[in-house]
Amino acid sequence: MKPSDYDFLQKFLHSRSGLVLSSEKQYLVESRLIPVARRAGLGGLDELVAKIRMAGSMELKDDVVEAMTTNETFFFRDKTPFMHFEQEMLPTMLKNRASKRRIRIWSAAASTGQEPYCIAIKLQEARAKTAGFRFEILGTDISKEVLEKARTGIYSQFEVQRGLPIQMLLRYFTQLQEIWQIAPEIRAMVQWKQLNLLENFVNLGEFDIVFCRNVLIYFDQATKIEILNRIAKQMPDDGYLVLGAAETVVGLVDSFEPVPNLRGLYRPKRATQVSVPASSLTGFTPRIRAIG
Repeated sequence: MKPSDYDFLQKFLHSRSGLVLSSEKQYLVESRLIPVARRAGLGGLDELVAKIRMAGSMELKDDVVEAMTTNETFFFRDKTPFMHFEQEMLPTMLKNRASKRRIRIWSAAASTGQEPYCIAIKLQEARAKTAGFRFEILGTDISKEVLEKARTGIYSQFEVQRGLPIQMLLRYFTQLQEIWQIAPEIRAMVQWKQLNLLENFVNLGEFDIVFCRNVLIYFDQATKIEILNRIAKQMPDDGYLVLGAAETVVGLVDSFEPVPNLRGLYRPKRATQVSVPASSLTGFTPRIRAIG
């Protein structure tokens, strides 16, 4: 790939998705975008870059962004956040929302759906404690393709074997020859929406718990700060933010502070007020599901 083409792709992907590509990532760009070029009937990456440099070609531009922002995920990834959800976040929220009896949860980089479905499974497992409460789980991702897969709740044998305990597989999935589909009652607990975190998401409303794991690592510092501050504006004072193991708010923003002794878990801090950009996002009408 010509240096000028790679430089263009770096700037294009950063402006469209916030993705930061170092000079050492050219191999990754080539491996992911050569198939995109072939599907579009183009001779190679030079033709692909020439095409997306042109005005229009929106579908091809979207395909390039999707190919570069689709990241790996699996059931109960890292385990610790789900332990914190079960032992810290959920009990606290059940107590704090005893009068309202409504809890909203956002999986902000849902990919193919494993994370929000794991949250739904944990709620289903705790239904004796959550009876009478209403839960809403929203899964968002920049990629339309991965969200379409998430909506189906269909996974390969390889995918369900990664992180999913066998008892949960048998309890909450149905085998369809070589694939598995998650139970309708679990699928019904999650709502999906395509969303670019670079856009304003104020119209999504307030969330008690936000999972935003393993996505900030792909952004530069200024973008991380902006996104974290906007997430803080979408949360109550007693809410929880969950980040990935390699991510932190420390040294970035004053809008969150770590929860002591619970790695990757943060709470809003209101000492410093942050601003929200004035751009708008298509409205979101929540769907609430009662558990129990």
